[in-house]
Amino acid sequence: QQFVSQIPFRFIGPATTSGRIVDIAVNPKNHSEYYVASAYGGVWKTENSGITYESIFDKYGTLSIGCLAIDPINPNKVWVGTGENNNQRSVGYGNGTYLSEDGGKSFKNMGLKESFSIGMITINPNNSNEIWVAAYGNVWGKGGDRGIYHSTNCGKTWEKALNVSENTGFNE
Repeated sequence: QQFVSQIPFRFIGPATTSGRIVDIAVNPKNHSEYYVASAYGGVWKTENSGITYESIFDKYGTLSIGCLAIDPINPNKVWVGTGENNNQRSVGYGNGTYLSEDGGKSFKNMGLKESFSIGMITINPNNSNEIWVAAYGNVWGKGGDRGIYHSTNCGKTWEKALNVSENTGFNE
């Protein structure tokens, strides 16, 4: 007891507020491999249960991320929804949905570029080609790609499945 009182406390966490973690997607076939999305810090991958991480989304026009999804049938297919999904005083906008078919080594933009913020991506567990996306749209303006979108061809084309108004977006 007396010894502990002589040890000075020191701060060992981050020095500034940043790096809000908004989503984690775990490979269902290998739990030591997972992806971490940061509201304004990109996407990070670990293959060793978090001992080390690699930044894998640095060259796609935005580091603002809203959500992640791993295809339950093919875990090499990783979806990224850009644009942070935390509406607050400042929001980092994204530029649509992205798909990696090689476990995060490369990504291709799959559309919904005017969604600004993607709140959720869901993949049909029985059909990798069927994807659902919840899109906010511009937080402070009307229009854009906002609503619930559905694709039956793995994001090649999107159909707006639910629309309330030009001012209403969706999260989860």
